Amino acid sequence: MVGRLIETDACVAEGVDWLTRQEPLFAEAVSLTGPLPLRRRPDGFAQLLSAIVSQQVSVASARAIWSKLEAAEAVTPDAIRARGFDGMKELGLSRQKARYACALAEAGIDYDALRRKPNDEVIKTLTAVTGIGVWTAEIYAMFSLGRADVFAPGDLALQESARLLFNLPERPKDKALREMAEDWSPWRSVAARALWAYYHVAKDREGIA
Repeated sequence: MVGRLIETDACVAEGVDWLTRQEPLFAEAVSLTGPLPLRRRPDGFAQLLSAIVSQQVSVASARAIWSKLEAAEAVTPDAIRARGFDGMKELGLSRQKARYACALAEAGIDYDALRRKPNDEVIKTLTAVTGIGVWTAEIYAMFSLGRADVFAPGDLALQESARLLFNLPERPKDKALREMAEDWSPWRSVAARALWAYYHVAKDREGIA
């Protein structure tokens, strides 16, 4: 089953209402952050290619490279297959990212069918592609597919935010945070939004990195 989708601000508000009744500390967080953002994105090939381009570079660098790819009309599987590995490098991708882009173009993912797959199958399908890790797949499921019950425990900002909000002695690792997040089902995607928003508030307030 696909489960609940987050498609409007009202969906986010419904999740916030459930979470704050389930866990009072979320009520404290949201009182500081204000309304949580919808953060829906398009789905499809270009969104995943953009995620690959953005890996381990600054936002400004990612935007510059993406603009170059768009200008060259190299953001579709056919265009990337036509250009090949060397052609993608010529547009500014590193050797590794050019390889990832070509792998994605050859993967033949049915993006329409992906919308109807359960979360675990979405993650499995995406992580089978070289260059797409669990974090990228979870973020895609959360924001491009609008899944309400997906979490990304490998995200460092979520880990640090959980440490601060729940007054933990240390930043929880991926496995520990995944287990914590089970209590926030079926609205784990909203819990992630709350923790990301709280992280920015706490960062400004405490000067954390």
